Amino acid sequence: MSAFQNSKLPVRGLLGLCRAGFENELAAELDELASDAGLIGHVRAKPGTGFVVYETYEALPTSVYEQLSDWRRPVFARQLLLWFARVTDLPERDRATPLLAAVKSANERFADFVLETPDTDEAKQRSGFCRRFAEPFGRVLEKTGALRRAKSGLPILHVLFEDAATAWLTAAWPQESSPWPMGIPRLRMPGGAPSRSTLKLSEAFMTLLSEEERTVTLRAGLRAVDLGAAPGGWTWQLATRGLHVTAVDNGPLADSVLATEMVEHLRVDGFTWRPQRTVEWMVCDMVEQPSRIASLVAEWIATGRCKRSIFNLKLPMKRRLDAVAQCRTLIHKRLASVGPYDLRIKHLYHDREEVTAYLALRQ
Repeated sequence: MSAFQNSKLPVRGLLGLCRAGFENELAAELDELASDAGLIGHVRAKPGTGFVVYETYEALPTSVYEQLSDWRRPVFARQLLLWFARVTDLPERDRATPLLAAVKSANERFADFVLETPDTDEAKQRSGFCRRFAEPFGRVLEKTGALRRAKSGLPILHVLFEDAATAWLTAAWPQESSPWPMGIPRLRMPGGAPSRSTLKLSEAFMTLLSEEERTVTLRAGLRAVDLGAAPGGWTWQLATRGLHVTAVDNGPLADSVLATEMVEHLRVDGFTWRPQRTVEWMVCDMVEQPSRIASLVAEWIATGRCKRSIFNLKLPMKRRLDAVAQCRTLIHKRLASVGPYDLRIKHLYHDREEVTAYLALRQ
């Protein structure tokens, strides 16, 4: 039996976290997600806030929880949560009491809780309060029986502070939600990496691949190609994992990349060069029209040049969702006759005006 079927949570809609400035794109995705589930409601999205809310006109049936709550489905959602209460006018000296009352009225037990804010400069000012408030709030939750840390199968309570006096109470099941607070993996810039772009590929591995996929496909000794490699951030990420990398770019690579002794640098055109044998990975972070990159990657996969690929799609300032949809269509047209495939697209924390995608034929 699904964990969702045991839930008594009176869910009223969806709440998604995103990069500030991408609220409209996420709003359109949540609206479509809700429509596909047969829900009737409306979206609330305010530019620059870093989150979007979909509100239904009646409580959601538990039968649609699983269909709605997978954070991997919306491209522009860093985190996707089921919200059940919005608490306003929180008193500065006693925020716990009204929050606890809202939790108790939900008639649900939680395995853990997270205090969060949207990822905006204004909201980040409340991060210190969240750290200070976590311990006393946790004690109150445990005392009232709302928190059952030792019990499996229960959702995680997420409290999102929209501002100092407003909080959204939301829930997520671990298997369906991002494992990182605010949906942001905290990565440190590794020593020796030539550029911060290495963090983007590291996040892509964490976000777009399962643990099993990482274990199997990122083994030392496998071969990879990096198209548009200079100065080598993505190449370095692969080489330090023990993969042999062919770095394709007319520009120079950083000395730290070449020092790994796992890299062959070819000064050729990344759009025309092809390997003589199949490689495990082709990664690509070239600055080019997204449709051209999507077609290139689909061709590599379809012809067996590589088994799998992670690539960036640089989006236009307007019609971002249309650009993503066009790339999906191009990939489908090329691979539909080849076989079933996995295409996962996400707007990562380390992305800006771009999204990162994973593509592979299913084994």
